[in-house]
Amino acid sequence: MTEHLLDDGPVLLNVTDGVAQLRLNRPESSNGMDVPLLRALHEAVLRCHVRQDVRVVVLSGAGRNFCAGGDVKTFAAKGESLPGYLREATAWLQLASAALMQLDAPVVVAVQGYAAGGAGLGLVCAADLVVAEESARLMSGAVRVGMAPDAGTTVTLGRIVGQRRAMEILLTNPTLTAAEAAELGLVTRVVPDGELESHVAELASQLAAAAPLALAATKRLVLAGASASVHQQLPEEARIVAELSGTHDAREGLAAVLERRTPRFEGR
Repeated sequence: MTEHLLDDGPVLLNVTDGVAQLRLNRPESSNGMDVPLLRALHEAVLRCHVRQDVRVVVLSGAGRNFCAGGDVKTFAAKGESLPGYLREATAWLQLASAALMQLDAPVVVAVQGYAAGGAGLGLVCAADLVVAEESARLMSGAVRVGMAPDAGTTVTLGRIVGQRRAMEILLTNPTLTAAEAAELGLVTRVVPDGELESHVAELASQLAAAAPLALAATKRLVLAGASASVHQQLPEEARIVAELSGTHDAREGLAAVLERRTPRFEGR
């Protein structure tokens, strides 16, 4: 059964069998980010935070493109008031990106067409897994229009592809094919055009069936490990493993292995 939480407006949200489908819904502007969309995106992500039944979040974009970045037409129309508008827009984008990264549930981004700008590329970098169609393209684009990168990409992109590669992408603004992005580690999987939805649904179903406490703990450890030494991380890994071993899901997982059956995880 599907529960529609946001069924109208610039961002849509529904939950089915533990999978939260979060969709950018401004296809006429290639899901270009303006303040109303960014505010709605933040609200939608927060709704996922408080739902105990959400096991995985799938972020996608309606229409031909996942997200072409900021809404250039809206920005240009602001004239001299643009700096104030962008301060508000950037604040909402930062809040939404941070909320995505802080979710316990894994976040999967589905990319068709372009993922560009601080918004498009930034959301890709904020995700845990990224599935892209073969024809998808990714780029920064900020410097090209006299702006600077945002959405945390000056940190997240470097952690994903390395500092030198991140510097090249952000300074020279190459348009990366899905295959090139996958080679850099920016995209997790590349799938044939027209098969994005089915591949993402399969991945989401796999994640939704996994042990949610273990997934959340793994996310936290990997993110913390990006800025920690191995020696700092080893005690935390040991603590988390011991803590998880006392959960119902860990006992269920061990029992399922011994009984040669599929485990039924409950998130406790």
